[in-house]
Amino acid sequence: MAIGLKFQSSAETLEAQSKWWGAPDLPLDVDYPCASDGEPLLFICQIRLEDIAQYDTENQLPHKGMLYFFADMAEYVAPLEGISGEEHNGLGEWSESCFKVIYSPTCENLETFAIVDDDDEPAFLEAEKIEFSAVEGGYDSFKLLGRPYYDEIAEQYPDDVCLLQIDESDEWGLRLYDCGMICFLISKQALADKRWDEVKVYFHSF
Repeated sequence: MAIGLKFQSSAETLEAQSKWWGAPDLPLDVDYPCASDGEPLLFICQIRLEDIAQYDTENQLPHKGMLYFFADMAEYVAPLEGISGEEHNGLGEWSESCFKVIYSPTCENLETFAIVDDDDEPAFLEAEKIEFSAVEGGYDSFKLLGRPYYDEIAEQYPDDVCLLQIDESDEWGLRLYDCGMICFLISKQALADKRWDEVKVYFHSF
């Protein structure tokens, strides 16, 4: 099983809610993650875990708190490519400094971190509300859990779960070479133990 993600624009602030893009609402004691060159990583999404509890029938994820995803991937989002850092992240497994997964056991006392560019303009896309649904494990779009859609990734990491799968999107100008996908991967044992520091990121494309 897996949890499919779909997105819709919202007039709400989405503060402390599940959201894709926008600015993260982080615990007060957590610094905004940066790449090895000191540039802020792109905030991808935050998942309020109680929202996905009904779909996580195997109880693979916590059902309380917030799970955050960041990566140095602005170069692949047309409206944001000008804010990319010095390091290019291409196909294959990325270095640990190019991404970050953060877990907070609570969704309270959070602070919104709005990153701006050199002109003091927001360095992110507008936040969108996330809608969740139960999908097959090999689902071929945005999802949590299950196995990677591409067999090449699944074969290389047979013991890993696809914690987050990112697909292309014309709406956002998100292009990943030729029908590519970026997968946050974690071993089944590390997921069971909630060892988020053992997450890997792999980028595959035709």
